[in-house]
This record gives sequence, C-alpha cells and structure tokens, in this order.
Amino acid sequence: MKVTLFTREYPPHVYGGAGVHVKFLARELAAIMDVDVRCFGEQDLREGRLSAVGYAPWADLKGPQKFIPALETLSVNLLSQARAIDSDVVHSHTWYAHFAGLLAKILYGKPFVLTCHSLEPLRPWKEEQLGSGYALSSWIERTCVESADAVVAVSKGMREDILRHFRVPEERVAVVHNGIDPLLWTRRALSPALKGRWGIADDYVLFLGRCTQQKGVEHLVDAAGEIPAQVVLAMGGADTKEYADRVAAKIRGRDNIVHIDRMLTEDEAAQLYSGARAFVCPSIYEPFGIINLEAMACGAPVVASAVGGIVEIVVDGETGLLVPPGDPAALARAVRALLADPGRARALGEAGRRRAEERFSWASIASRTRDLYAGLVRAGA
Repeated sequence: MKVTLFTREYPPHVYGGAGVHVKFLARELAAIMDVDVRCFGEQDLREGRLSAVGYAPWADLKGPQKFIPALETLSVNLLSQARAIDSDVVHSHTWYAHFAGLLAKILYGKPFVLTCHSLEPLRPWKEEQLGSGYALSSWIERTCVESADAVVAVSKGMREDILRHFRVPEERVAVVHNGIDPLLWTRRALSPALKGRWGIADDYVLFLGRCTQQKGVEHLVDAAGEIPAQVVLAMGGADTKEYADRVAAKIRGRDNIVHIDRMLTEDEAAQLYSGARAFVCPSIYEPFGIINLEAMACGAPVVASAVGGIVEIVVDGETGLLVPPGDPAALARAVRALLADPGRARALGEAGRRRAEERFSWASIASRTRDLYAGLVRAGA
C-alpha cells in the first residue's frame, strides 16, 4: 500500500504541532508502507520507503494585500498535482494542504483522507493575519472537509467541533490522537550554556510554543506577578508582527519574565521542559496540544487550560492541574500550589511520563492510520 501525504510543514520546515505530527507519522508509516510526501518549501528526499518533494509558490504572486499568502497556498496545491500520483490513498493536513487532497481525489480518483489539526471557524483572529484570505481559507476547509472520504480528528473534542461546524456524516469522522517519541522527549539536564545564554534561573516555570493568540500567552503574562518563580516564555513563529509586538509590549517591564524569541531545537526544548518546576499551557483554543505531551514525556508537571484536546492528555490531579481558560488568577493559584509542594509536583511529572509512553506512541497511531486507509481502499471509496 502507498499513501501520498500533502502538508505545509515537513522537516526542516516545522514550526507547529501539525508539522510535528506529519514528521513522525510519515516516519512510522514508512516502516509499514510506501509514503510519498508533498510539502511546501525546498525538499527532495529519498530514504527507504519514504520520499518527499517540496514546492515553492508562484513567484508572480506578489502584492501588499494580506490575502496573498492564501493565493500562494493555492499555487503550491496546484503544483503538487503535476507529478503523477500512483498512491492508493491521499491524505492532507491543515487547510494549507487540503485543496491538494481534494484535487487528487478529483484528478486521480484517489480516496481522500483529511486530518483537522484546528478549525478555521474557531480561529477568527486569523483574519488579522490573512485579511479577506481568511474567508478563502475557511471556504477551502469547509469544501474539503465535506468532500473527504474520511476525516481524522486529533481529539474527541475536535471530532465534536467538526460535526458541529460541518455537514459530515458521523461515520466518516475518526479520532486518531497525536503522538510522542519517548526516546526523543525524555528528561535531560539543562546545559549551563543554554541556561546562561538566556539568564534562566534555578526555579522557573515554562511556556514553550508558537506566539499565537490561541495559545493565550497574555494570560500567563498577566499571572506572572503572582508566581514566585521566573516565567520563561520560549516563543517563536508569531502569526503576525502585530500580535508579536502586542505580546512584547505586555512583557516589557516584567522583571520575572524571560522571553526567548526564537524557535528552539528539539534538544533545547527537552532541556527546558525537563528543568521546569511546571509547564504552563494557557491556551484559549487547543484541538490537541502536543506541547503538553512533550512536557509530560520530559517529566514536567503541567498546568493547562481545560479546553479542547488538552483534557484528553492532561488528567487533572494525576498528571497535572487543569484550570478554566482565560483566567490568570486560576493559572497563578495552580502554579503556586505546585511550587509549594515539590513532592506532589514530582509525582505528577512521573505519572505524566508514564501516560505519554503508554497511551501516545507513534507506532500505534501509524497502525491505526494505515487501517483507516485499508478500509477505504477495500470499500472502493
């Protein structure tokens, strides 16, 4: 069996949870079937049963309008079709690649699987980034979700959102969680070089993720004054300069906040997760929240918003503490509780590591995904 994966992100161009998902899903699928990846950006890989090729947007798509990136996205989706597709099934990830999957269904007659990592109707702030291109991204998502032969939700909460916002038969929507590589994400010492470079204290709590409104970072900034430890914000890949500037202005003058304004390597991220007294995820919208899983695998107790897929990862009182979204006071109280009780924090972190290992392996996720493909092929979808 062979699959073509359409994705915006693929190594080395990974900046978010969807890219992490495709990176490891492709690797594990290639252990059991042939995998053809078509992605954005420079890429030309041949490695065993895995191949990957990248595409650049049309050079003539220039202009000051905010919607230009949406048109660039469409151009890559079109380019991805010119090379013949001989796979048994095609599988797209995020609205950036969904149109490519739909085109392959129409042009090549392939069963079309689509994974939702987030939903445009639940991210209205994207209009700040794309302008009227947000209407285009929303149209692409709706059209493709409702045309797919199977839709994968990365959490039960996401499945409910899909069924609520789109006209899709329930039997077409399957839940397949994101996963974790427990060998990559494991406890390791915080190097003196990394600690010294950013001025990281012995006692710190951590947020690590993209600088985007859905992560709710401003609520952690508001809580920082009530947290008796350094707050490290490792944030890169801002959705817009305007939002990045807004967060930077909010941080300015906060003595106990360290802002690491760049994307970190996996090793650097694992070091920071491992050394944190707590990992804090203040998201206001989170279909899955793979950063929580990474932190748990590194043994960090988690304080997170009880929203979306987070409640399927973090078990309140067992692997971390859940708080209402958008509530800085609740965030501060939960963090203070862990700082005041190191024994409990350590126990939560150890339980989190066990849960990550037992419930979220990429090998099992790839196996379930391949079974989904096989069912569509057998059914002649």
